[in-house]
Amino acid sequence: MATETEDAHDDGHHLPAVEDWPRGFGEASWWPFVTALGGAGIYIGAALYLMAVGDRNLVGPMVGPAVLVGSIGLFLVGIYGWLYHAFVVHFWDRGADEHSASKLRWGMLAFLGSEIATFSAGFTYFFFIRSQDAWTEIAADLPHLLGSLVIINTAILIVSSVTLHFAHGAIRANDRRKFLGWLGVTLGLGTVFIGGQVYEYYVFIQEEGFTLSSGLFGSAFYGLTGLHGLHVSMGAVLLGIVFVRGLLGQYSADRHVSVTTASMYWHFVDAVWIFLVVALYVGAEVGA
Repeated sequence: MATETEDAHDDGHHLPAVEDWPRGFGEASWWPFVTALGGAGIYIGAALYLMAVGDRNLVGPMVGPAVLVGSIGLFLVGIYGWLYHAFVVHFWDRGADEHSASKLRWGMLAFLGSEIATFSAGFTYFFFIRSQDAWTEIAADLPHLLGSLVIINTAILIVSSVTLHFAHGAIRANDRRKFLGWLGVTLGLGTVFIGGQVYEYYVFIQEEGFTLSSGLFGSAFYGLTGLHGLHVSMGAVLLGIVFVRGLLGQYSADRHVSVTTASMYWHFVDAVWIFLVVALYVGAEVGA
């Protein structure tokens, strides 16, 4: 009887060759493709929104937001399916393979490298604006950005990195109770941070009239902080999945690779936020 892999190849299904697919990663998955489509749609939605503002009105005003919301949903579904496919569905059938765990950690580092490139493009745009002679005039029209809300929000995100570090250390010590406790605190702090950023947007837009279309700095500010907020939201989803799996008892001192990779991602978005606050918030105040 032909094997499942042989049947798939005989039917013309384009799976990677068995010898080319890394051991420990299971069969080929479409979830990364779904995630990539969602990520691309986010940028398309943002572009459609910009095409609807001002005097251009090339598309309807709700087309961009609708594409953006749908793409974010598709992106999150893809991330969930990808993680479930890679880590959860066959979790108990696999042994603790340190070699596979090492590959996943390196994979996360490669992903974070691409994220650094993405944020670097946005910061390059901002620094180009900041270096222009017209910056003094631009800064004079800006609202007061460095208020108590951003300071509190920054402190919350920094503390969340500390609590996640404690959670990671607890599972490595095989203390599941402390692991779940610290991870729950981290997830709560991340949720509060997201809520604080949404409230900050509300204050800037409704009370200060500072929007995405408020000149070059407005596009840079909302582009960078919005991109970061999306990453924090995705990180909260990852931590939520890790938390649920922790409640199901799927981690131990020997099996915690997804805790490690999720922690790497969360510490990364925290570090980006600190740099973002220094560049955008403090930099704008110094210019004003």
